Amino acid sequence: MSIEVNNESGFEVDEAEFAALGRFVLDALRVHPQSELSIIFVDTTVMSDLHVQWMDEPGPTDVLSFPMDELRPGRDGEVTPPGTLGDIVLCPEVAVTQAKAAGHSTTEELLLLTTHGILHLLGYDHAEPEEEKEMFTLQRKLLLTFLATR
Repeated sequence: MSIEVNNESGFEVDEAEFAALGRFVLDALRVHPQSELSIIFVDTTVMSDLHVQWMDEPGPTDVLSFPMDELRPGRDGEVTPPGTLGDIVLCPEVAVTQAKAAGHSTTEELLLLTTHGILHLLGYDHAEPEEEKEMFTLQRKLLLTFLATR
């Protein structure tokens, strides 16, 4: 599994922790071990620009996902074909505010957002109530299981 983590935000993050989370989630969802994922941390200016460019919405957001090969989770006993999942772009400055509101650490918020972004890359969405329930239940299970192993 090739997971590249780049911190261009100026905010201190444990890049190895985010790479480990990526590996954990992709293994749990039976994504081929030769697949690639990129996780990028950016500041609010860069995130605002991306948010306007790709979502046509002003201001920074917490996470954006840019899928490449449109991989989907593997099934029991079967992994996906190898490929490039895509990029997850995170904004730690936005995560700070959200973490305070949620009552947990910024790192926990960023780990949650990373898991959320990976699920988007794998085709999960939360536009409809049923999709939201499925995605958020899986997101919570994956993150809590990962945290329990740390």
